[in-house]
Amino acid sequence: MLFIIKGMLLKNRTERLFYDYTSANPFSAGILELRPGNDGTTQVILDKTIFYPEGGGQPADRGMINGVPLLDVQEKNGEIVHLVKDTNVLGEGSAELILDYRRRRDLTQLHTGQHLLSSVILRMTGAPTVSMHLGDETCTIDVNTPEMSGETILAVEDAVAGVIEENRPVIIHFCPPEDISSFPLRKVPPGGEEIIRVVEIEGCDFVACCGTHLKTTAEIGLLRVLSAEKYKGMTRVSFLAGHRLLLDSRSLRQNAVIVSRALSVPINETGKGILEFLEKSTQIEKRLKTFSEKAVKEKTEVLLKKAGEKDSSEPVTIIESYAEEDINEVLNIGKAAQKQCPAVFILASEQSLKFAAYSSVKDFDLRVFLKGELEKQGGRGGGGSAFFQGSFGSKEAMNAFLSRLAAGGFSGGHLSD
Repeated sequence: MLFIIKGMLLKNRTERLFYDYTSANPFSAGILELRPGNDGTTQVILDKTIFYPEGGGQPADRGMINGVPLLDVQEKNGEIVHLVKDTNVLGEGSAELILDYRRRRDLTQLHTGQHLLSSVILRMTGAPTVSMHLGDETCTIDVNTPEMSGETILAVEDAVAGVIEENRPVIIHFCPPEDISSFPLRKVPPGGEEIIRVVEIEGCDFVACCGTHLKTTAEIGLLRVLSAEKYKGMTRVSFLAGHRLLLDSRSLRQNAVIVSRALSVPINETGKGILEFLEKSTQIEKRLKTFSEKAVKEKTEVLLKKAGEKDSSEPVTIIESYAEEDINEVLNIGKAAQKQCPAVFILASEQSLKFAAYSSVKDFDLRVFLKGELEKQGGRGGGGSAFFQGSFGSKEAMNAFLSRLAAGGFSGGHLSD
């Protein structure tokens, strides 16, 4: 073990036990140093650690140090740094470490499953895995091939399932770089390492990797390919494995039951049921659109008739409030009326508590006429001289606004040269 001498930080002070420690039981360690980190965090240096630091595409472990939640674990320049929130609870001396075992197990199943998946794809298609990502929600590998057919994906899944069922051992090898050529690695290992850690799936895969892995393939449980999509000239394969796949399957089943009951179809026919439902919905929407266009036309004609019956020296104004129509239908009515008649239309939707004003009268500015009264009644809105819209917090406020407009006349909005 190395220490700090004359202010200089010596590396590799932390004994690395995370590969062999896979328990939720407390583990005793010692805190060697605490120092401030970024964004209000504290960096903790331990004499030994059971927490895996982020690396090799695998996220870092989580857990507790003396009851303080672990935010992250990083390896920087050969030193393992544990990040926690800035706290006065921790101090140099003894520490109790508790590993978030469920998370570790989840990531270990996914990582071992990823090795198996990549090796099977390479063997069956000749396409190597370029990169991998194990996320909290999605797990992906980028495969150096422009596409993978659905038939290929199914064949890969079956082959992976076969290796899982065979319960093949997962073996860890350590060797110096000069001996690495004795292993049939599927990708070139990184340079500059004193010792290279090789993960073998017996009879299936050899690859240099620093991540955590299972003892046998059977511990993966099951692996499913969720999708294979084109990505930057390659194919991005999304997958799930182990306990996370169980949770995903459970969620899908629960949703399938809801859909099955809603559509009154067997659960294994929900896809067909949804397609039929969407087809019916499309037909209904087309009919509704036809009826809506007809209704807008009829309501526009009513407004135009009212406008034609008025005889006034002021601009012809029509104020109308609709009880059932939403603001979108009111907007369509106003647009149609504005195009056909030189008048001012103030149209409100009681359902939406909104109004829209249209003017096709020359030199008439809706803003001058509407803005002041809108503010008096606690409404909000804005617009231009020919179109103005607003909303209210209550039906009473909107009705008061419309009543004041009807009683006040439009002389204030008629601009003279």
